[in-house]
Amino acid sequence: MAEDTANGRPTPPEFALIQAEVERNLLGGDVKYTRAQATAAAGVPLERAQRLWVAMGFAVDSNPDTPMFTDVDVDALRTITSLVDMGIIDAELEVPVTRALGQSFARLAEWQLGLLNSHILDRVKQAGGSDQADVLAVAAQATLVAEQMLPALEKLQSYVWRRHLASNAARFLDSAGDGTDSRTLVIGFADMVGYTSLTRRIDIDELTRLLEDFESTAMTVINQGRGWVIKNLGDEVMFAVEDPADAARIALALQDAALATVDLPALRVGLAMGPVLLRFGDVYGSVVNIAARLTSSARPGAVLVDATLAAALEGEDDLELRSLRSLRVRGFSRLKAYALRRAHDT
Repeated sequence: MAEDTANGRPTPPEFALIQAEVERNLLGGDVKYTRAQATAAAGVPLERAQRLWVAMGFAVDSNPDTPMFTDVDVDALRTITSLVDMGIIDAELEVPVTRALGQSFARLAEWQLGLLNSHILDRVKQAGGSDQADVLAVAAQATLVAEQMLPALEKLQSYVWRRHLASNAARFLDSAGDGTDSRTLVIGFADMVGYTSLTRRIDIDELTRLLEDFESTAMTVINQGRGWVIKNLGDEVMFAVEDPADAARIALALQDAALATVDLPALRVGLAMGPVLLRFGDVYGSVVNIAARLTSSARPGAVLVDATLAAALEGEDDLELRSLRSLRVRGFSRLKAYALRRAHDT
């Protein structure tokens, strides 16, 4: 019985056969190079290649004589290192950039593989795993699905990636004078109330629908309001906005959308404004922590903002701010907060 290298558990023979066929198709050829052979063919020092493989999140077999790599792997190694060799990125950024790509695509591959797994599992169960001819037929079907799926997903990924580059380019070019790694932004969090207790009462299908409703609703509101999603954190979404008034209206629109969406719990929203560090699509700094603390302190259905954002919103006639008592939260002994609502709300 073969072993699943991802988790160390034995793999049934029929799955091992199917896995080998699918991997061969996805990897673009036969596995034939050891670590030393792959790095020699790419012209990259072994130590440098090891750092990059680890950064990408790939498990490398402990036996250096085990063939693990294809011609595609060799070509990819040349491409990665050429970014530094040609001066496109600084040498010290080689590993962080590779890590960011690895983490992003690892999550993407996780859900995409579910599309293929559901197809394979259904047919393996039908075959019963007892007839070698049936298993080979399933393996052939799985390979065919992979051959059809891979080009379509690659094309779609390239399209979405280019569209995001185009839509983000103007925003970053407008702020080029501020530097590429530091910006003044409004950071926000929207958090579902009672999520932990709710997950104890619903099944997986209901949880799937809940998360889909939340993520879809939040992304629509944030994008339409001229903000962008930094990341989803299960029951919470983190987002950024350049314009203070846009950020305030996004927060209020999120509350409206939650009320209008059946079975979606109430939200807490917190916003803070100030300088942040941008690093590989994420943001860092005390502003992020302040926004998170405001979110956890907000009542269901409420929006809390910090003093800096409150000052920036002065003169917005459609918005109303009410000063609250300073909050005592982790990391901040006296955090000044303001409740935000529409001016016409009572």
